[in-house]
Amino acid sequence: MNKLLSFVVACLLVTGVQAQRLPTSERYNANDSFEQLGTTLPTPNTYRTASGAPGREYWQMRADYDIKAELDDQNQRITGTETITFFNNSPDELRYLWLQLDQNIFDKSSISGVTGTGGIGPNGATPRQLQSLSSNGSHGNKANSEYGYNITAVRDKAGKPLPYTINNTMMRIDLPTPLKPGANVVFGVDWNYYVTDYYGRSGYEFFEKDGNYNYFIAHWFPRMAPYDDVNGWQNKQFLGQGEFALIFGNYKVAITVPNDHIVAATGECQNYAQVLTPTQRQRLKQAETSKVPVVIVTQQEAEQAEKGKPTGKKTWVYKADNVRDFAFASSRKFIWDAMQTDVYGNGRKIWSMSYYPKEGNPLWGQYSTRAVEHTLKSYGNRTFEYPYPVAISCHAVPGGGMEYPMISFNGGRPEPDGTYTEQVKYGMIGVIIHEVGHNFFPMIVNSDERQWTWMDEGLNTFCQYLAEKEWDFNYPTRRGEPIQIVDYMSSDKSVLSPIMTSSDNVIGLGPNAYAKPATALNILRETVMGRELFDYAFKEYANRWRFKSPTPADFFRTMEDASGVDLDWFWKGWFYGVQPVDQALVNVEWYNLNTQNPEIEKALAREEAARRAQTMSKIRDAQNKDKTVVAQDSTMRDFYNSYDPYKVTPADRQKYEEYLATLTPEERELVQNNQNFYTLTLKNQGGVVMPVIVRMEFEDGTDSVARFPAEIWRFNDQQILKVISTKKKVVQWTLDPFNEIADIETSNNSFPPVQKPTRFQLYKQQQRRTPNPMQQEQQSGGAGRLGSGSSNK
Repeated sequence: MNKLLSFVVACLLVTGVQAQRLPTSERYNANDSFEQLGTTLPTPNTYRTASGAPGREYWQMRADYDIKAELDDQNQRITGTETITFFNNSPDELRYLWLQLDQNIFDKSSISGVTGTGGIGPNGATPRQLQSLSSNGSHGNKANSEYGYNITAVRDKAGKPLPYTINNTMMRIDLPTPLKPGANVVFGVDWNYYVTDYYGRSGYEFFEKDGNYNYFIAHWFPRMAPYDDVNGWQNKQFLGQGEFALIFGNYKVAITVPNDHIVAATGECQNYAQVLTPTQRQRLKQAETSKVPVVIVTQQEAEQAEKGKPTGKKTWVYKADNVRDFAFASSRKFIWDAMQTDVYGNGRKIWSMSYYPKEGNPLWGQYSTRAVEHTLKSYGNRTFEYPYPVAISCHAVPGGGMEYPMISFNGGRPEPDGTYTEQVKYGMIGVIIHEVGHNFFPMIVNSDERQWTWMDEGLNTFCQYLAEKEWDFNYPTRRGEPIQIVDYMSSDKSVLSPIMTSSDNVIGLGPNAYAKPATALNILRETVMGRELFDYAFKEYANRWRFKSPTPADFFRTMEDASGVDLDWFWKGWFYGVQPVDQALVNVEWYNLNTQNPEIEKALAREEAARRAQTMSKIRDAQNKDKTVVAQDSTMRDFYNSYDPYKVTPADRQKYEEYLATLTPEERELVQNNQNFYTLTLKNQGGVVMPVIVRMEFEDGTDSVARFPAEIWRFNDQQILKVISTKKKVVQWTLDPFNEIADIETSNNSFPPVQKPTRFQLYKQQQRRTPNPMQQEQQSGGAGRLGSGSSNK
């Protein structure tokens, strides 16, 4: 220890500051918080490296589809036939294949249908709710027994039947000979099914006023399940909440619909010349060079189509390469606008399109396509350039949204008279940004949604939060700011799940899989890592895993590998646990170095003596001050009645100069600075370790913020002492002054404590009548819907 450091420590100890003054009987869990995740993460191998990057032997399967399908608008039915070419890129020999039959979730005997829980409330149930309860969930005009796939044929390339077994929402096809590594197999499936009403992911919306249907068709054909190095076959049943695990491939899809329908779909249309009028094709040509949306099918044309009847059929042919899924929308009610713009300024143009009925205007014509383009730009700047030729937003039923490659189904509808609230406007823009943004996560960065909802919803919600702020500085974002997750994190632990809970088992999917991981990433970017380090690492993750299938470990490892920041403590607290953040500033002690300067020390002593003299009795007796014996009789006074013990004498000054002569220049500077030292007692009452951010307000009206990384807790994650030195005197201390760490209790963040008013509602008792069942149904929105319960998917 050098001389100066010895001197400082000695001065601090003389004035009472100690490194730690904590009970020694308590058990501290700092090692639990700060040791590495280690074996919690899977062991790296040649497929997935310890850095979080794909390994040198990484592989993934591929499936190409040739599909022909017809939409029966009279019976709301899809009939289709598909030829699948499945490529075995694994090192394993496969004796059978697994396909996903997601429509089977609507069969009354499905696992989702029979395992639904809940009861009838004290106020009873509506007729629709009772119907739903008695039929395990009704989703349209048919009895539940009529929903789900009707598989009419499974055959090999030569047309010979292949044996198959249907297990709920999965189908196993037994191969006559094992599929060798590097080989492929071609087989076909024929099927049909009744379309349900729109339930949050797909289906139809019926417009009673004009008798027409809008169709939003997704997970509509038997799709290959993934086979990978993590799970083998991912054949986990579809229960509704855990979404889809899929593989990439090339698609050619021919969709036959009534000839007055407009079709939007994944990919690029191959036959506009056959399905569009010359006027519509001319408008589409104009949109190729327009910087604002051009209306391809006008509202007047759509309204005219609503009143007519089809005179035949049309087949729309779409082609999409290197996508993991295919969806489409079809209706005679669609208005269609589009523009093809150079989104990234590199000469490559991308189509932004919107399809919507007149019920969506004026909102949709004003905002939708521009929001699509903005999303591609915002997301692309922080990940990678959007690789596909088109991005589409379709207006589905009010509320919610759902995503598929190049196309999304989004809510947000004005009132019938065209008016709308601010909430509806921003809700619509937000859901479009969210669902179009899903093209990046998970349509390109292809995470396993059946297992890890947060890997697509959480990352996407985080990017949505940033895109919304780039749309409008004052955008009323719902998720992303730390303060917005406080209520959820302060909930009882019995209703909380770790983010790392598998998708179907998450309690509170909206806050858990959307809001909490999005908030965590925002905190990483703004408070833990800083924007530069975070943005570089996040873009590295996106580029490493574009068109590949990452796991949580790949994300965690890449974020650390590319930034050089140890984040295992953060993943533990935010992703593996349910404890909240609650830091408390318990006490602050103020110390000052004994400078031995008589000018300073005696002035301080005078102040202290005056403070101690301010007793209540002396204040009350002050009126009798001149009536004392000493005051009235001068002979009772001597030297000590006039002596000033705090006056600086020549001897005091000489002694101080002699003292200074013994100090080095560095020590003399420290003494003469008259520094203030404050010892802060901090408690981690919530459990999650986080950086400590302290605001100091000085007596001159200025302020300053001190920041300490989370490692400040590494030796004791329950209580610490921290010494902060300042030139100025601090009059107020505040923890987390900018609401950066999602602290659930701010009343213990100030020293001295700051009283904050609690608002109360003036209660006025009202006579309430019980609404009739029809009113109850309108107020509640009818029967519960399958899905996450979130406003966007």
